[in-house]
Amino acid sequence: MKQIYRNLPNIVSILGVLPLFILLREDAFVFLCPLIVFNNFMDDLDGVMAKKLSLRSEFGAGLDNVCDAVAHILIAMVVGTYYGGVVLAFALLSAVAILVRVVRRLAPLPAPATGTPTNELMRHLLLLVVLQLSLGFDITPFLVAAFLLNSVSMLVPFAMPHLVRSMAKSATAILGINLALALACFVPVTAPYIAAVVFGTYLYSFAVGGVRRLRRHERMKPGHPTNGAAQEEPG
Repeated sequence: MKQIYRNLPNIVSILGVLPLFILLREDAFVFLCPLIVFNNFMDDLDGVMAKKLSLRSEFGAGLDNVCDAVAHILIAMVVGTYYGGVVLAFALLSAVAILVRVVRRLAPLPAPATGTPTNELMRHLLLLVVLQLSLGFDITPFLVAAFLLNSVSMLVPFAMPHLVRSMAKSATAILGINLALALACFVPVTAPYIAAVVFGTYLYSFAVGGVRRLRRHERMKPGHPTNGAAQEEPG
């Protein structure tokens, strides 16, 4: 029982991936949105449990990253295969970006907490599919943009702290985000409002993080007044 208790977050991580075998069926797309909601919830739950129960470990963090890679690559490829053509090409691009990000997190560089988590892309895919199913527009350019932007933002060398999920610090706030995703999935009339918040905070974070990175780069240039170089005293 002690071993089970110590590994509760790891068990949750694995349980979050196992049902995704349904996506290997020919009619996989029918189950896509509920499975994204389920996987997102379980991915958040294992982190909350590890923190609240003081069960964090290097093994658990590594397992969580591997589970994310398996689940998120599978979901991206199901979306890409269903819509085909250029969408599939960009889904492959995002799969590579997910792999690179996971490898970087398994062997972290000196600058941690950079880029977007891979499940940010999953939230975008969920909301785009729900909106397309309810409104009937051409989803291709929006999926291409989501795959492309997330492929870049997963690997950028700066943090994006203004994402909805990044700002959710308490278990209650995290639960609220998951309930909002479930609401968008099962009550599509709410999806445009939820999507506006998710996409808006993402684009805002991308822009703010990029501008801060550029300003920091400018300050590091020789001769910049804030880079520590000696300044001449006025005569």
